[in-house]
Amino acid sequence: MSEKIYWKDPYIKEFDARIEKLRENELILDRTAFYPGGGGQPFDTGRIIAEGKEYHITEERKSGDDVIHIASSNINSEEGAVVKGYIDWRKRYSYMRYHTAIHIISGVIENGYAESFSKGGQIYEDKARIDWDMPMLNRELAEKIISTSNSVVSESHRVLAKNILREEALKIPNLSRTEPGRALIQRLEEVRIVEIEGFDMQADGGTHVSNTKEVGTIKLSKFENKGSHNKRIEFVLV
Repeated sequence: MSEKIYWKDPYIKEFDARIEKLRENELILDRTAFYPGGGGQPFDTGRIIAEGKEYHITEERKSGDDVIHIASSNINSEEGAVVKGYIDWRKRYSYMRYHTAIHIISGVIENGYAESFSKGGQIYEDKARIDWDMPMLNRELAEKIISTSNSVVSESHRVLAKNILREEALKIPNLSRTEPGRALIQRLEEVRIVEIEGFDMQADGGTHVSNTKEVGTIKLSKFENKGSHNKRIEFVLV
């Protein structure tokens, strides 16, 4: 099982690890800071140094409790060798800021608009979007939600992550705001939650900033009416 350093400390930019499995350009490490993607957050990219040679890590994917790292070329090393990993920090930090911003916007909607349901979202390096089943949502209301979200950002809430037992998670209303997320909680023994202290709590497996002030200013870049029950908010951070 790969130790998930990205959960323990998402700010770690480089790390040492040992190769557990190696096949051509794919390797599994005993510990990793590379986030393999999920919940709308893309996988990390970066590089590793093995036997004095640099390899670009272009993708990761989950395999049970392991993380498979995919390099741009075959890796000239062997199982048991020690490698050095480096995260593309600029990209990772952008993902962290956008992911926390999505949680803030989701919390604003959840707390202020009862008849609404999340339909998911997607994070990119320079923007993010969220989709909602929210018939009353229009651009004017979207601007109001973003304004309220920026007020939450400015309040400098701490952002904390911890694991709780499934039984405890099931007692927390709307811990997950999508159908796939609610189904996942039912299957897990432990549930990882991300809490914006004093504001919001959600089940989540991604990486986040440690304080809302790091998000910056949220700016609505696009509003799309994709049907009576599907509204899309796209935003950027400035």
